[in-house]
Amino acid sequence: MPRDELGNGCPILPPERLEELVRERHERPLPRRFYRQVTVAAERDGFAVLLDDKPLRTPLKRPFVLPTRALAEAAAAEWRAQGEKIDPAAMPMTGFANAAIDRAAGPERAVLQAHLAELAEHDLLCYRAGASQAGLAERQRQSWDPLLRWVEDVLGARLNLAEGVMPVAQPRQAVAALMRPCEAADPFAFVALFSMAALTRSVAIALAVAHGAVSAEDAWTAATLEERWNMELWGEDEQAARQLAARRDEFLAAARFLSLCDTRLRKG
Repeated sequence: MPRDELGNGCPILPPERLEELVRERHERPLPRRFYRQVTVAAERDGFAVLLDDKPLRTPLKRPFVLPTRALAEAAAAEWRAQGEKIDPAAMPMTGFANAAIDRAAGPERAVLQAHLAELAEHDLLCYRAGASQAGLAERQRQSWDPLLRWVEDVLGARLNLAEGVMPVAQPRQAVAALMRPCEAADPFAFVALFSMAALTRSVAIALAVAHGAVSAEDAWTAATLEERWNMELWGEDEQAARQLAARRDEFLAAARFLSLCDTRLRKG
């Protein structure tokens, strides 16, 4: 998940701000490691990560308490793996948890949900290649139609399709059906859903992964059909390939975070 000014996993920044933060991160020094031992302790509301027996806190100084021991152990492993310097970019589980506690559990949740609703109204799966790209259109049909059938059958969201990039209006009931499980999700599940939807431009794909209807790897393959199609046609651009690989890592990390939360989403 993208990192904000606090070094916290944060999914709400626009692309231009993210690029700026990446440049800033490479220019400023990383903090030195200040602890030796990392442990996990059971708390009343979950599981805490301790650095030299002191409870870890989020960037906003809130208790870093996670819903499952598996997730806490994964975050603890990230802190143990740090070398002389602490690199937040190498700790995705910690970053997602920080975002859940500091952002998705507070007033900012409404802003994040509004952005998800916009994604649902213009879901990637609804925009198909035209006749001039018949090969791509066929790949989209084979890969995306089963996902749309699942969304309709399980969530009750029947989405309209269009060719090209011109916006297509979606039924209000369909958007509401996609948003229902997102709105009902706890902050930890919500952060993972938000990240997966933002990275793929598809709430439908994020929900399919969350419900176990498709694996994270297959979901990412479906979401990046057009990028890979263009690479096959025009050759692989090194920078574009690196960016695509970074997005894939982020998506798979979000899916892993969700699985470690052991969350079962409601269908709505």
